[in-house]
Amino acid sequence: MSDDDLSGILLINKPKGITSHDVIDSIRKRFRIKKVGHAGTLDPMATGLLIVLIGKATKISQHATELSKTYEGTMKLGEITDSHDAEGTVIERRTVNDINPNVVAELAKKFLGDQYQVPPMFSAKKINGQKLYKLARNGQVVARKPQVIHIFSFDIVDIRNAEIDFSVTCSKGTYVRTLANDFGEKLGCGAHLIRLCRTKIGDLSVENSLTMDEILNMRAEDLKKHILRPEEILLQTTH
Repeated sequence: MSDDDLSGILLINKPKGITSHDVIDSIRKRFRIKKVGHAGTLDPMATGLLIVLIGKATKISQHATELSKTYEGTMKLGEITDSHDAEGTVIERRTVNDINPNVVAELAKKFLGDQYQVPPMFSAKKINGQKLYKLARNGQVVARKPQVIHIFSFDIVDIRNAEIDFSVTCSKGTYVRTLANDFGEKLGCGAHLIRLCRTKIGDLSVENSLTMDEILNMRAEDLKKHILRPEEILLQTTH
């Protein structure tokens, strides 16, 4: 079956521990497809919705990337890491006093709307042609230009001892792990991200996605039944 036969959009529930590129590579090899891409990278630690574009659908990559993203996550208070998530090294520990739920909820409201966010060193952004994470692995820290992001909603779901569950809907380019880091700084005790699941991209939901195991055990004929038309993405708009 050719690229044209399978051309379109797949919604995949990315598992923890692999990169977005690993997902693309597995699909390319399994179905012998030349043109496969994705819209909106997920860190290896993160799970959830990944839009995979096949064949001619790769042309709408930019549009799909522009869509807002919704995540459910957990931040751990009292520990700051160099990557802002559990994949990094703890660089500072602080005391966590009694957490007042009202204070936490009010603080979350202050993150709504447009704001500047400094990309983390452990990211794929480039400075002078070099990816930041490669510099970070060599122990280098360089100045990063703040990026404008937008937080549409930021809700505190639960507070358990030194952990806070939250839900956030944000614009493209938002680093949720950096949001957790910044939230911890404002709270005074520091924090890092220990769990993240992307539940929605625009109006597309992870509930309608396939797992990697399901996809890799399908025949091409069966996979074709799950492929969406590009128009189903093009009709989507950001918040």
